[in-house]
Amino acid sequence: MLLQRGDRANLDIEKFADQGKGLARVDGLVVFVEGAVPGDRVRAEVTARKSSYAEARIEELLSASEYRTAPRCRYFPTCGGCQWQQADYDAQVAYKRRSVKETLEHQGGFSGVSVRPALAAEEPYYYRNRMDFTFSDRRWLTPREKETGEDFDMRFALGLHPPGEGRRVLDLKECHLQSPLSARLVNGVRNFARERGWPAQSNGSGYLRRLTIRQPTRTDHLMVHLLTRSDQPGRTDALAAFLQNEFPEVTTFVSTAYGGKLSAIRAGGTTRVHFGPGTVREKMGAFTFEIGPHDFFQPNTAQAERLYRAARDVAEPAPDDTVYDLYCGLGALSLFLAEEAGRVVGVEDDTAMTKKARRHAETHDLGNAAFASGAVGEVLTPAFAEEHGAPDVVVADPPRAGMREAVTERIARLQPRRLVYVSCNPQTQAHDLKRFAGEYAIDAVQPVDQFPQTHHIENVVALGRV
Repeated sequence: MLLQRGDRANLDIEKFADQGKGLARVDGLVVFVEGAVPGDRVRAEVTARKSSYAEARIEELLSASEYRTAPRCRYFPTCGGCQWQQADYDAQVAYKRRSVKETLEHQGGFSGVSVRPALAAEEPYYYRNRMDFTFSDRRWLTPREKETGEDFDMRFALGLHPPGEGRRVLDLKECHLQSPLSARLVNGVRNFARERGWPAQSNGSGYLRRLTIRQPTRTDHLMVHLLTRSDQPGRTDALAAFLQNEFPEVTTFVSTAYGGKLSAIRAGGTTRVHFGPGTVREKMGAFTFEIGPHDFFQPNTAQAERLYRAARDVAEPAPDDTVYDLYCGLGALSLFLAEEAGRVVGVEDDTAMTKKARRHAETHDLGNAAFASGAVGEVLTPAFAEEHGAPDVVVADPPRAGMREAVTERIARLQPRRLVYVSCNPQTQAHDLKRFAGEYAIDAVQPVDQFPQTHHIENVVALGRV
């Protein structure tokens, strides 16, 4: 059967595939089915046909998988925040483990990789300590909203994007990834702004851009951070007064005015602290971290602690070892490593983050942790190793895009006893690790599920010298 767009077929879903879609086969052709669960039998319509695969959507669920469950959220699956609320959580975790193994073997070229069971989250909902909600003048409606026939305000929305829709936004009244208090805050800010006619962003114009809620799960701190396109103190001061009156749980309110690309916001934005300290604190292990409005901090505190402990365990630092922690950020992983290593040297290209990492180490009396500012590929020179000591262990936790080839080359030249690569993207991780083949071999792989209800997975890979 030669499937073409618009055709319909009965499909048996074999497994989850990339981006969380179900995978079926018809006469050898792979078909990716949005919203399907392994074990489902579905009637599906082909929505796209490529040379080597097809995409389809479910028209009818003919028989449900034993792993299928009822979604908790009324916006699922129209909202892009979750992909797997229809799948049992144990099935999600099992797939993520299998996905890590397949990625390392197929894309990394490693054979016979042994992957430990993924560390599942104890709380698969309400786990995020940070959520970013987008303002837009292009509202997207769920099928249920369309059926009501209501006259919705289509020029104002605050929420999350539907899958594949970078400019349109669902106007969310609830989200099960962060706390119910977060949802009440989003609803309160939305109503406050809409009643005053504040325009949402629109193709480079408008006023409101993003609302970030930072709510640590192990302290009672809570930050509201409003990103706008222009600096209008009268408006943000009014919102500050509203928050103080209506939401006493909010410990600090910060606004940033910035019209450029979000990737450059730290350098280009005008940030004001309207009340409170302008930071929140979160606890992890024996440490307390101070987090500013533009700082990166792992969004799932409980699982981040397990991630850092797992990375430290497979790094196997000895009391007299020197450990390099590359892309160290605020220094969280560095501090965990410093509890057991003789010396830890963190490297981070963001000078502001390096200063905070240094302050965190000083606050916790970890005199064996030092930090250097600069791009990792430029810092790792023979002179750097001579100054700080050659590394016995190198730990790297790069951005999602992975490490440039120049970085992996410089790491290899340092010839550490062990390498530990922490990644939120197993595909780029596998690609980068190929460069160490021949000199290093994988001896531990530990996935950690930081993002339940999504297809994302954090992964720790340890390698020893051959």
